[in-house]
Amino acid sequence: MDETPILVDKRAGYRVVTLNRPQRLNAFNEAMHRALKSALDEAEADPSCRALLLTGAGRGFCTGQDLADRLAKADFKPDLGGSLGAFYNPLVRKLRALPFPVVAAVNGIAAGAGCNIALNCDFVLAARSASFVQIFAKVGLVPDSGGTWLLPRLVGAARARGLALLAEPLPAEKAENWGLIWRAVDDAALMTEAEKLCAQFAAAPTHGLSLIKRALDAAETNTFDAQLELERDLQREAGSTPDYAEGVRAFLEKRAPRFTGRKG
Repeated sequence: MDETPILVDKRAGYRVVTLNRPQRLNAFNEAMHRALKSALDEAEADPSCRALLLTGAGRGFCTGQDLADRLAKADFKPDLGGSLGAFYNPLVRKLRALPFPVVAAVNGIAAGAGCNIALNCDFVLAARSASFVQIFAKVGLVPDSGGTWLLPRLVGAARARGLALLAEPLPAEKAENWGLIWRAVDDAALMTEAEKLCAQFAAAPTHGLSLIKRALDAAETNTFDAQLELERDLQREAGSTPDYAEGVRAFLEKRAPRFTGRKG
């Protein structure tokens, strides 16, 4: 039995959240889902948390659903849509909606829902030894956790179909070249680079970054004119924050800004 399926390390301005079922390559069971939800809710409610780093313990990031956990239940019935509605869909919605940047540090294989959970983060850094695989077709399933929405937008229709239908692993460096992730880094440098990125975000104008996230998400479905209107509204909101005033003062005074991240 997993005593602590999720580890939380509070840092100055951000949190490191670690999927902690290394003996199962951090595959999800209900306990890990519930613990991760709690960790994300607590991070969102903490005004001092201005970024989040998501990673996995051991030699893998996450291999999606723990199938052994499902089959071990005497009353197991294959209502996989129910599982998505109860756990995976709320999880990826929460990751995308968090009001600060979320960085995924992919330290090994990211497969199935684990792959798409990583891709729903704002930044994906991956160890060069890591790989991404849409394993669903191997077991007769459909990419979930936003996979069918994300893949065509990130890598284009042809590559999305190849990844989804062939279910072959994509090495981290190729994932970077295709635009699936932000960057592949040396294995030994993964956490250092991810922590550096989170520390940068922890000192940034947090509310302004949250508005950027909202604008980019809306652009996926907005018309050009609707996006211009949204930019106007969000810019009005951003311009009223203390961080904008501080940024202008710092620019004029030729010094580094001291952002608070607050809305007002």
